[in-house]
Amino acid sequence: MPHIVSYAQRGERMTTGQQRAWDTRWPRLGRQVAELPEGPLDVERWFGRRAPIVLEVGSGMGESTAAVAAAHPELDHLAVEVYKPGLAQLLLRIEATGIDNLRLLRGDALDLLARHVAPGTLREVRAFFPDPWPKRRHHKRRLVAPGFVALVASRLEAGGAMHLATDWEGYAEQMLAVCEAEPGLRNVSAQGWLPRPDWRPVSKFEQRALDEGRVVRDLRFTRREPCGWQDRSA
Repeated sequence: MPHIVSYAQRGERMTTGQQRAWDTRWPRLGRQVAELPEGPLDVERWFGRRAPIVLEVGSGMGESTAAVAAAHPELDHLAVEVYKPGLAQLLLRIEATGIDNLRLLRGDALDLLARHVAPGTLREVRAFFPDPWPKRRHHKRRLVAPGFVALVASRLEAGGAMHLATDWEGYAEQMLAVCEAEPGLRNVSAQGWLPRPDWRPVSKFEQRALDEGRVVRDLRFTRREPCGWQDRSA
């Protein structure tokens, strides 16, 4: 049975610049998740080197994604997003900055993690400001649920981390409860929430949340050593 998707379909109209970036840069820098060959993605071949891998789920318009990748050239970054104009805008940012440690995937992050990421291979998984689906009847569509968290935990290398952020209090509390219930993960903060990291740029989306008086909460969990827990993501 297909899983419930955590994203809403949006339009695909792009600016002239976005379309140009898509036409010229997507063939080298992008992949469609649904068109990937069976088995793990050959990340080393795609990047042309071996480096720790960071996966960002839901990169939006790519403002923070590009900045963080540029600031950490020692890491290879994968961004998975469904919104085509957002990915095209991120291609423009890559073009403007000249960074070469960022690759893009269009499609469902759960499909990518389940079918094309081998266990124990990711240094970090990030999901910043996923759709909060604020109406109660839509809570089942929230990304951060037990199945997703178990899957992420299984794909992290030992000591790897999952970093989450949201400006919706109810969703933050759900994230905390779900992550603390996952035996493969350990909260790095004894207080539950993590102080906002300086390395994450304040995007327009986050600034709007702050301007509207919402509190941004960060969570960071690391994977425990493999002994003592079972991969329950399959």
